[in-house]
Amino acid sequence: MISDRVKKGPERMPHRSLFKAMGYSDEELGRPLIGVVNAQSEIIPGHIHLDAITQAVKKGVISAGGTPIEFPSIGVCDGIAMGHAGMRYSLASRELIADSVETMAAAHGFDALVLIPNCDKVVPGMLMAAARVNIPSIVISGGPMLSGHKGSGLSLSNTFEAVGSYMAGEMSSDELLEYENKACPTCGSCSGMYTANSMNCLCEALGMALAGNGTIPAVMADRIRLAKAAGVKIMELFEKGLKPRDIMTDAAFANALTLDMALGCSTNSVLHLPAIAKEAHASLSLDAVKAISAKTPNLCRLAPAGPHHVEDLNWAGGAHAVMSELKKLNLLQLECRTVSGKTLGENLEGCRNLDETIIRPAENPYSATGGIAVLYGNLAEKGCVVKKSAVAEEMMKKTCRARVFDGEDSAIEAIFGRKIEKGDIVVIRYEGPKGGPGMPEMLSPTSALAGMGLDKDVALLTDGRFSGASRGASIGHACPEAAAGGAIALVKEGDYISLDIPKGEIRLIVSDEELSKRREDWIPPKPKFEEGYLSRYARLVGDAASGAVLE
Repeated sequence: MISDRVKKGPERMPHRSLFKAMGYSDEELGRPLIGVVNAQSEIIPGHIHLDAITQAVKKGVISAGGTPIEFPSIGVCDGIAMGHAGMRYSLASRELIADSVETMAAAHGFDALVLIPNCDKVVPGMLMAAARVNIPSIVISGGPMLSGHKGSGLSLSNTFEAVGSYMAGEMSSDELLEYENKACPTCGSCSGMYTANSMNCLCEALGMALAGNGTIPAVMADRIRLAKAAGVKIMELFEKGLKPRDIMTDAAFANALTLDMALGCSTNSVLHLPAIAKEAHASLSLDAVKAISAKTPNLCRLAPAGPHHVEDLNWAGGAHAVMSELKKLNLLQLECRTVSGKTLGENLEGCRNLDETIIRPAENPYSATGGIAVLYGNLAEKGCVVKKSAVAEEMMKKTCRARVFDGEDSAIEAIFGRKIEKGDIVVIRYEGPKGGPGMPEMLSPTSALAGMGLDKDVALLTDGRFSGASRGASIGHACPEAAAGGAIALVKEGDYISLDIPKGEIRLIVSDEELSKRREDWIPPKPKFEEGYLSRYARLVGDAASGAVLE
């Protein structure tokens, strides 16, 4: 056992003495030491209840013959961090989480890990660490919150859009308060197919979580039972020596991307999956995303793309039911190993779609291609992404007039000031991984546009990124970013930009000669931070096309 390095032999007597100072018995020290990474905190709705998940995991570990040892993880609530300086820390926190879990696991000689995340950057951060240390690991998330029902249902995206409606004079203060009080009614990750729920569902396809991880609501007893099962299962993984890199192979990442396209996941998934793949020594690129999207049907329209929520997906059979539809089309690599101890194909035996209004049958998809599109062109030579399943049909192919803003704040001011007109494309730049720094999410401007009724007439392009709650023609991750001299830095007010999402094209309608002249005149901006973590992050972070990982 790895843990023998901290507990076995006369030379480790001082180490055992320190364990005994915490109350560990000789019997407990004789068992495998299982690190239980608890991201519970009192600042994230999706994490407020994780102590209950952690206790259930520990019971499972103990019942199967292990000694669970809990340690914490930080986490950022993207919703609370949204729209101000705090959002610059969100993506950057992913690297801190990965580094800290690696540090704790390696420093203390754990034999295996149970990862208990829930929200946006915590899931990929923990998976990156698991791949890096490569000891048996399993993910058990906290589960989604229930939607706040009013008509077709409320969720977090409705609250941000409600602000836009209020600012446009289309909603009263009483109605705004009703949204505030009813949109987020329980603990758990926000109820739509936003980043947290996207990543927790993709963990199932990746093979790192048991069935139901992505969809069983946080408040259900099934979630506690799943946590106990995960605690038992980690001991099986330890006995078999099945490690993350045995599971997270090239084929497993292809399966995750395939489910991603069928579900219509957050565009953040194409930042996180490449980052995890890099740690797992697997290969994944935007070209692979585009290729898989081209052959995978979109089977679900969950909020913000449609009226359904993750709790509805759970009743329909969850992520495994979606994969059972994909299996009909031979789109999955079924031989991949999973933390269940079985192959993906074996896991899918007996799974079926329980509600074809929530999960479309494979032969009757919403669209023949996936929920995320990758666009290339002179504005994004290394690519940019859009959640195609949340784009109105009239915005799929359009030429728009550029309205250019060097940052999110000035763009929001212009939107609320009614300075954006139908046919415009709002260009928000210098918000990429280096330029932001931290590649902040642009949920506030996209929600403002939607709330003011402009989401079917106005596009948005940024080198930043989007919350999974964003809808409309919201095109992010423009790469190279403006701060690195990408063409988005060269766009001028009043230029025209053509979009062809079905063809995967985006183009600034300016001659090559004019672009070259503008590039010669471009002056790189000074870094926004000259000290602290974000200063170091900006110097070290790579581009969005590669997952925005630290180099």
